[in-house]
Amino acid sequence: MDKIISSSHQQSLISTHKVLRNTYFLLGLTLAFSTLTATFSTFYHLPPPGLIVMLVGFYGLMFLTNSLANKPSGILAAFAFTGFLGYCLGPILTSLLSADMGSVIAITLGATTLIFFCCSTYVLTTRRDMSFLSGVMMAGFIVILSAIIANFFLHLPALQLTISVLFTLFSTTAILWETSNIIHGGETNYIRATISLYVSLYNIFVSLLGLGIANKD
Repeated sequence: MDKIISSSHQQSLISTHKVLRNTYFLLGLTLAFSTLTATFSTFYHLPPPGLIVMLVGFYGLMFLTNSLANKPSGILAAFAFTGFLGYCLGPILTSLLSADMGSVIAITLGATTLIFFCCSTYVLTTRRDMSFLSGVMMAGFIVILSAIIANFFLHLPALQLTISVLFTLFSTTAILWETSNIIHGGETNYIRATISLYVSLYNIFVSLLGLGIANKD
């Protein structure tokens, strides 16, 4: 009986390590592809997609990726999703470069990388169960959504900065939660895990860019 339990535990660890390995591998590839599309969009000064196109593209491609997550075509959907978001970054980066704010981009990129590295290292090293953060994230989502709706009518610079800070904290928490979810067997699909981590990194990068721009102003 002990041998059966030991064998089952070993198989579970192997499966978890496989999901984690595949997640980080696909995350690296999608980040590289997203960087490529962002560079292309920046270099050729492509126009911003507009709010409606961006929302439809974001949620539509995310839904498509999640619905195909158990199929090989889910990988293509993941690249389409991350590539689209990379393109959406292009106009933002173009405006910053034209304003001689390339240093803001570099600092933001470094800060985003550092946050991801620290969060991942902490969870992988301690193997702490972060499932308790789900309640915190739900509360944070409600607060952020309320702030966004309020700012839609008020247009307060201070509130916009607050939203950027909240988004950064929320996405950092999401990285901790998702990484823990993977190593404890809560997430067994590496495509869904990749998209979750990618969106968190994207939100952190964009939010820190906003803070960097505000600081320059």
